[in-house]
Amino acid sequence: MRCKSGSGLPVLLAGVLLSAPFFPSLTQALERIDQPTPPTPSVETLLLEPLRKLQAGGDLSTAIADVDRVIARYPNFRLAHLIKGDLLLAHRQPLDAIGSGAPAAAPLQDLREEAMARLIRQATERPQDQVPKYLLQLTPEQRHALVIDIDHATLYVFENRDGVPVYVNDYYVSHGKNGADKVKEGDKRTPLGVYQITRELSKQKLPDFYGAGAFPLSYPNEWDKREKRQGHGIWLHGTPSNTYSRPPRASDGCVVLANPDFEALAKYVDIGSTPVIIAPHIEWTDSTGREQLRSELLSSVEDWRADWQSRDIDRYLSHYGSEFSDGKQNLANWAGRKRQVNDSKTWVEVGLRDVSVFLQPGRDDLAVVNFEQDYRSNNLSNTMRKQQYWQRENGAWRIVFEG
Repeated sequence: MRCKSGSGLPVLLAGVLLSAPFFPSLTQALERIDQPTPPTPSVETLLLEPLRKLQAGGDLSTAIADVDRVIARYPNFRLAHLIKGDLLLAHRQPLDAIGSGAPAAAPLQDLREEAMARLIRQATERPQDQVPKYLLQLTPEQRHALVIDIDHATLYVFENRDGVPVYVNDYYVSHGKNGADKVKEGDKRTPLGVYQITRELSKQKLPDFYGAGAFPLSYPNEWDKREKRQGHGIWLHGTPSNTYSRPPRASDGCVVLANPDFEALAKYVDIGSTPVIIAPHIEWTDSTGREQLRSELLSSVEDWRADWQSRDIDRYLSHYGSEFSDGKQNLANWAGRKRQVNDSKTWVEVGLRDVSVFLQPGRDDLAVVNFEQDYRSNNLSNTMRKQQYWQRENGAWRIVFEG
């Protein structure tokens, strides 16, 4: 049957959108969904495309059949079941929100929040010729980078193609019940920063709560420790077997994916290498802006290396900021020791390789630089992995942490 005038289907999700000022109507939001479909349709496309067609005058029975196909594919997808119930109810009464016919309860509000997050995900256009500004330089071993946008409940995958991040895929995710910017143990917030996946935990080693598996993250990292941020056990993980997905704010701080998405994500992950950047909302930049900032930082790193190798201790120390710490000493104590070490050298050679550079989410003045350092001198030779945080200070990039 055709959707009758007054049946309320054109405003089926309107109640979900009332608090989203950038989507003043469901019509506008659904019209923006009318974009080319990727080779593998997203869950949002499978679930919301029938509603878009219905809003345009399509057949109600066809919309129900389309949602039935989603349910057949994902039988534990509670939001799909709720939307099917709304479509069935639309045969006989107007609808003004998701779950119009369901009793008011906390799970219903959770599903409405998930519907809103998924609709915004589907209707928000990703900048085609831009990348997240945090991905300044990847090493050849970093085949992919994961960037999580908390506000849009989305995890993006970028492939490293000859040093250029190229969009591959994205997934709906849940995060902390109290939002982002973790500060202390038990605050139920997801941390913001640049992390690595430290290991993989298979589902056979975990309770069903974690679903298809887990990837623990390196929280707290060195900057978190410097900032006195506490807590541990922040993972990317799946969902219980009876749950397809969770509301956007549903975890104790972890980032949670549907099990099929977690399994798909696993092929992009290299343990100890794949960077994970968690941002409050992604800031995008074009190739020109990215290259300019990348060149500034790499030039600063090279000047630091050259000045260290020159044995001009004052020039070398000028690259360290007033707030510098190595985790144990402040700048004055650390510089004094460096002067003593420098006096014992007759020559120094410093080589850097596998340099990665990432901008700290939410800050244009802080970057993390990782590299392999080859050091040789008249009385010492070693190779080590080094991490530095560079902060813009009085217009120049200077090191504020080294470890």
